[in-house]
Formats: sequence, structure tokens, C-alpha cells
Amino acid sequence: MLGAGMANRLRRALVIIALGAAGISYLVFGFATSLWVLFLSRIVQGAGGGTVGVIQAYVADSTDPKDRARALGWLPATTNLGVALGPVLGSFAIPLGKKDLMPGAATLQMGHAMPGIMAAALCGLNMIFAWRYLTESREAAVHSSTDVAPRKSREAAWSILAQPSEPASRLILIYAISIGAFQGSFSVLALFLNARFQVNEQTIGYFFMYTGAISVFARVLLLGRMVDWLGEAKLSRLGLILLAAGVVGMPLSQNLGVLAIATALIPLGTAFTFPCVTALLSRVINQRERGLYMGMQQTYGGVARIIAPLFYGWAFDSLGVSSPYFFSSAIIAATIFLGFGLDKYVKQERAIAAVAAQPGSNAEVAAAKSASAD
Repeated sequence: MLGAGMANRLRRALVIIALGAAGISYLVFGFATSLWVLFLSRIVQGAGGGTVGVIQAYVADSTDPKDRARALGWLPATTNLGVALGPVLGSFAIPLGKKDLMPGAATLQMGHAMPGIMAAALCGLNMIFAWRYLTESREAAVHSSTDVAPRKSREAAWSILAQPSEPASRLILIYAISIGAFQGSFSVLALFLNARFQVNEQTIGYFFMYTGAISVFARVLLLGRMVDWLGEAKLSRLGLILLAAGVVGMPLSQNLGVLAIATALIPLGTAFTFPCVTALLSRVINQRERGLYMGMQQTYGGVARIIAPLFYGWAFDSLGVSSPYFFSSAIIAATIFLGFGLDKYVKQERAIAAVAAQPGSNAEVAAAKSASAD
């Protein structure tokens, strides 16, 4: 919530702070000697790492509206690439931790702390890079100089629930409900795959490699073309349909071949849904509140991702191994109805831009003409 409010003014600083918090948490993780210390490392990272909304607002400020969904899709694509490379670095760090790093008679071995140390070192390098090359986004300076103060984080959080029919509220609810339903069900994924398809700790990596490769392909090569063809609003609804179909297809699969087809729909659905929802959110809110509302989107999504795994864990134990995915698919499909009617806001923005581009026009006149047309 605090980061959501600060995101309108200090985006560059928040990114650097988050990288520092991540570095500290990895060090705590590496040298942890108990489960509670491991939990502490995650709390430290979470306290300083709620900057996804900040980064999304930074990207939204730095790109044209027509290219925004494509650019936002690149963020998780690069994250997936990092997830793929991370285990490789970790496998290199383990033997390195067993080596004696101290010359002479003295010995110094990092042991199992080495992966955490390497991760912290990468965070440090990222901090240096961000400090040196990352400048404040162009719109953030406008936000800080405007005469009208943006609303507080609490006001924005409450308005989402108090005014659920507003376009920004609907988009945030679509994001939070669908991502909670989707990711929450994956909290029991390993148990489900083991119970139904005998997938174990030695083979589950192939599942993530398969879905990760499709996700990168979809976000890098397909997303931009699909946005140009359908637009963000229609593509987000298509993404929700694909995501719901892929999730429900998992428990309906009778063999690994059918499972592969079903799970292929899931990264396609997420690639088409979440970047488009975020791009639409950046369009329907005031520019000076862009960081605030994108932070709110992550806040609501985080709450959903806390609640959903608890429910799906109970459902897995009490109602059967397939029940979490039936619930998840139904919830995701229900959010499609929240997206109807959002197309007009994109058309309105395009109309404003077209009128504003005419000689002798200004933004206020363009907005008035568009509003009267509605």
C-alpha cells in the first residue's frame, strides 16, 4: 500500500530499494539454519519487493498506448528466462560452495549459503545498473508537479470495492480474481501431478520447462500481433477463456499427451490476459495515478494469492485431487463477464488522440468531443 502511493513519485528509488531488500533476503536465506529464518527471508523480500506495479507503471509511462500490452508482456517473459537460468546458476553455486576460498592454511567454505550469496551479488549488480542507467520515467515528473494531489492509497483501495462497476475497479478485480484462482490452484500442482500422472521431483522440472517455453514464445512472438488484430479488451477475454479451458483440462486429461495439450493453453491464456488487463488499466486511469492503481492491482492480486492456496489446499484434501482445478476454472471463467464493455474506453482514447492531432485542437477539446459523442 505504501509502495503503491510512492509509486507516483519515486519509481526509480523504489526499484533500487526493492533490489536491495531482495539482496538482503537472499543472504538471510543462504545462511538460514531454521525454517523460521527462511520465512523471515521471504518476509524481508516481500516487504521491499512489492514493485511489480512500479515497474509496470514505468513501462506504461515510457511506451505509447498501442505498444503498451506488448511491452508489458515482455516483463514476465524476461522473468521466465531468469527462472530458466536460475537453476543453472544454482547448480554451479553448490560445488563452488564446497571449495576452499581462502589461500594458505586457513579455510573458508560457503557451503549451502553460496546460492544465496550469488543471488545477492546479482541483486547488487542490478542495483548498480539501475542507479547508473535507470532514469525517472517521463510521466513521474509530471505527476509530482501537478497541482491536484492524487488520492491516498487507502482511498484508492476502498474505491475499488465501493465502486466495482468503474472500469479501473473491474480491471483490478479481473486481475486479482483470475490470478488468485490460477496461481492458487498451482499450490497443489506437484501433489496433483504425482497423484494422477506419477510425476515426481525428478521429472516435474520438464513440466515447468515446457510451460515456460510456451509462455516466452507467446509473449515475445504472438502477443503483439494478437493485440494488433483483436485489441486489448477482446484479447484479454480470449485469454481468460484459454486459461479456464487449460486449467479444467488438466483434471480431465487421461494421459500425458492430452495433459500436454491442456497445459499448453495455460501459458497462452496468461500471456493474453494479464498484460492486456494491465495495459487497459493504464488507459482508463489518470496518468498521475498510474503508479498508485497499478500498485493497487498488485495489492489485490497479492491478497488473492494468499487466500486462494488455503482454499485449494483444503479442497485437495477434502474434496478430491481434481477439485481445485474445477473451482479454479469456474472462477476464472466468471471474470470474463467483468470485461464486457471495456472496448469503448480504448475507442474513446483513440478518438481523443485523433481529434487532438488535428490542427488547432487541444486535449481538452478532444476529450469534450469524445464525451459528447458517447
